[in-house]
Amino acid sequence: MEPGLAVAYTLAENEAHAQGVPLSITSGYRTPDEQQQLWDDGLATYGGPDAARRWVLPPEESTHVSGHAVDVGPLAGAQWLEANGNRWGLCRMYDNEWWHFELATTPGHTCPPMRPDASTR
Repeated sequence: MEPGLAVAYTLAENEAHAQGVPLSITSGYRTPDEQQQLWDDGLATYGGPDAARRWVLPPEESTHVSGHAVDVGPLAGAQWLEANGNRWGLCRMYDNEWWHFELATTPGHTCPPMRPDASTR
């Protein structure tokens, strides 16, 4: 995971836990091979690249492979992070993925508008 993202997430997670909110990483950095397997599964599951890109990207486009994304859970923790994450620069990126966050703003500033899904990246 990219160091800035790791620090921001750790600070946010510590604050969530201090407030009694469960929050943990369910997926972070992925190797290109791991992402390729997810991409191949997505192609098979969704019937082609256009549909698959709504949920998964090929390795060369994935922010997980570059270390710039983290998936979190449970839902209550993700909701807390969506409401508070901008304090550390963390933002939910896609309408269809409540779990996917990236370092996308300056700490304390407003997050950019969410995109409908990863296909619009």
